[in-house]
Amino acid sequence: MSHTLIQKYNVPGPRYTSYPTVPFWKNSTLNQEEWIDTIHLNYKTFGSNEISLYIHLPFCESLCTFCGCHKRITKNHAVESPYIDAVIAEWKIYLSKLDFIPVIRELHLGGGTPTFFSPSELKRLISSLVSMASVHPSAYEFSFEAHPNNTSDAHLEVLFGLGFKRLSLGIQDYSPSVQQAIHRIQPFDTVAKVHAKAKEVGYTSISHDLVFGLPKQTLSDIRDTVSKTLLLLPDRISLYSYAHVPWVKGVGQRGYDENDLPQDSEKRALYEVAKSLLEEAGYLEVGMDHFALPHDSLAIAIRNKTLHRNFMGYTTQNTSMLLGLGMSSISDSWFGFAQNEKTVEDYQERVNRGELPVFRGHLLSPEELLIRRHILDLMCHFETVVNDKMFLEEVKDRLREMEADGLVDFDGNKLLITEAGIPFVRNACMAFDKDLQGGGKREGMFSKTV
Repeated sequence: MSHTLIQKYNVPGPRYTSYPTVPFWKNSTLNQEEWIDTIHLNYKTFGSNEISLYIHLPFCESLCTFCGCHKRITKNHAVESPYIDAVIAEWKIYLSKLDFIPVIRELHLGGGTPTFFSPSELKRLISSLVSMASVHPSAYEFSFEAHPNNTSDAHLEVLFGLGFKRLSLGIQDYSPSVQQAIHRIQPFDTVAKVHAKAKEVGYTSISHDLVFGLPKQTLSDIRDTVSKTLLLLPDRISLYSYAHVPWVKGVGQRGYDENDLPQDSEKRALYEVAKSLLEEAGYLEVGMDHFALPHDSLAIAIRNKTLHRNFMGYTTQNTSMLLGLGMSSISDSWFGFAQNEKTVEDYQERVNRGELPVFRGHLLSPEELLIRRHILDLMCHFETVVNDKMFLEEVKDRLREMEADGLVDFDGNKLLITEAGIPFVRNACMAFDKDLQGGGKREGMFSKTV
């Protein structure tokens, strides 16, 4: 990739798991009634009671210094039971306020470290949640994030028995020096053991999460990491760009010298080398940072143009309603967003008072709903159709340089991201983002786009 283009377009910008993006949410005191009203509007508008369910399990035994998640570091496993109690209680509050019985199409355990929790506590959680609602009889997907160091055979067997068929193993990088820098020590043999056991148990989609742009990471490191990954041939691979946002996450991301971070074309070369190795092995590139073998549902979704994106990233379950349970979780009713309290104590206190623990959110205007659809189409399908002629001219004007550089193309009122432009899709989305026009602030708010 051209070094000149990287320097030109590698600017701070959103990852667009939502629009508007979280820093520009305008309802800092969103109350329960306003939020529930948007859920009822969703049901009335789309006529579907199918939902995605995200459960945030925030506890980790040690701090990984690359991590940008909301987490709580502790070795005290006595925190498990009261936290699970609170999540179940939050679900009961939701069900008491809804005028329909939800049908779960997608359920994902994220963190933190979901496998911090014992298999018995996870079984209690999932059994309680599904007993109070309904699970789609055929088209559903249960998945969880797994730390190779503490994912036991019992975790895999118990969750599989509850309907989980997909898991994501957090790998990041196999280089000892990189692992030391990010405080995430896990040998390949450990990963291979968990991967093999998951296959034996019956999991049909295993994903490995890799990260490029980590401190001290070299081209040799990424080649070695991808080569080891290909020995196990996971169904999916996430190849995330390391988001260096220490102003958001504080000391956790200051555990190394910033001079250790690959920059600009040096960082992008890490992705290009990994991409080349993965495509040679038969993987298809999906979206801007995922790869999947042709048989996997993610690869099928990109071919069929049914790929969806929400706060959990790319997904094959295209529901218009995402409910997030647990500390800091974000919910999405399409017409609005709501985020839960960001500390364990505040979250549990409000739930135990019988309240939904929402502390901020955003109600979308009709204009924002249109822009949201354009950005979603670009992020998932690399194209969108703009029917508003005036808005189309505004977008064209903002994308003239990207068009001249061969990164986007217009076919009438259809905007297409070219193959060369895929790494810059976030930049193209920014041309639609009203919050970023007129010199809107981006420094100190977002990671860089490339």
